[in-house]
Amino acid sequence: MTTNEIQKAAERVAKLQAQAEKLSAPLADAQAHLEAAQEAEATRRAERGEIYDSEFSRTWSDRAREAASSGDGARDRFYELLAEEPWFAAYVEFRAARHKRRHVMDEAQRAQRAMQEEVTVPEQRYYPVAILSDIESHAEKMAAGKAAEFADELRKTRDEFLDSKD
Repeated sequence: MTTNEIQKAAERVAKLQAQAEKLSAPLADAQAHLEAAQEAEATRRAERGEIYDSEFSRTWSDRAREAASSGDGARDRFYELLAEEPWFAAYVEFRAARHKRRHVMDEAQRAQRAMQEEVTVPEQRYYPVAILSDIESHAEKMAAGKAAEFADELRKTRDEFLDSKD
């Protein structure tokens, strides 16, 4: 490299250093402004969080009661729709037969006692029905998914409250 090339490179470095120094002050100012704005936003969000949390803590009981009763209409619709299902009607008929048998056995036991005979009619045995457990298990999985969506909405509501400028 020649002396002339070295001198040109040195001048270029000096020129770029001058530009860098000239831009470093506004950059430092911009970074400081950004940090101040971020701190102010964090403070604002923390204050909004305290307001939201205080309000939510104060009203949780009413909210919980409302959330618990929010499914009442759905339960009623469920029972109405369930009663219309042919498979459910068949299941009810099957279970009714078990109850009828129990009534017959209860009446036979009563009659034997009334006649002061030895009660030879056995006690009714109850058998668990797996279909109900399966339906309940499936319903619980689906309900947990819906509840998780509700929890997401609660978090979203809080975040929106924190983000609002009110």
